[in-house]
Amino acid sequence: MSGILLLEQSLNGLQFGLMLFLLAAGLTLVFGIMDMINLAHGSLYMVGAFLAATFAELTGSFWLAVGLSLVGTALIGMALEMSVLRRLYARDHLSQVLATFAIILIANELVRIIWGPQVPLSTPPALAGPVQIVPGLDYSSYRLVIIAVGLAVAALLYLAVARTRAGMLVRAGASNREMAIAMGVNIKRLFTIVFGFGAALCAIAGAMLGPILAVQVGMGESILILAFVVIVIGGIG
Repeated sequence: MSGILLLEQSLNGLQFGLMLFLLAAGLTLVFGIMDMINLAHGSLYMVGAFLAATFAELTGSFWLAVGLSLVGTALIGMALEMSVLRRLYARDHLSQVLATFAIILIANELVRIIWGPQVPLSTPPALAGPVQIVPGLDYSSYRLVIIAVGLAVAALLYLAVARTRAGMLVRAGASNREMAIAMGVNIKRLFTIVFGFGAALCAIAGAMLGPILAVQVGMGESILILAFVVIVIGGIG
């Protein structure tokens, strides 16, 4: 294997791995704090991609569409948590798996009814071409931006969890929920905010990967399996 090919495939792996990290981070936050297995996490990834495609068509700006899809998916996630998932916290994991699998089926059909089976989402024109990294390797400028966005979000996520008061509450709720409640933490509000934050991470991944992997119904299921592999290897919760 040539050095050029090895570098190119390493960049491809880093780009896809960072997007999987965004999905896995939201998934493991939800499990670690709420002790809930949420198979519908991939559906939020799909909804984020479809919203990004819709907003891109309406506004003509890819980056504005990414921001709007992030907000929209977070709101949808919080509404889902308050209306449906909150009733599953006291149930066993089998009940959670069955209920959230049902949400996958419902979400797929709702998306199909609203948008159809597939919608187009193109890369920004400014990032459509390649850039030369080293002599002999012209690499997609859009994939480089995905890598930069993934690293930036990872750094911000670390700072938010490790260096802020909100992050302290998240870590307290994950390590000892009963003690956090006894200390006056509004655990229901914390759960809703964390779920919305996890949904926003899904939206970033869906919007950024949409131009590469296609925005279509059912796109969340295949990538959800990979996200579960990531959190099993990295440590659930």
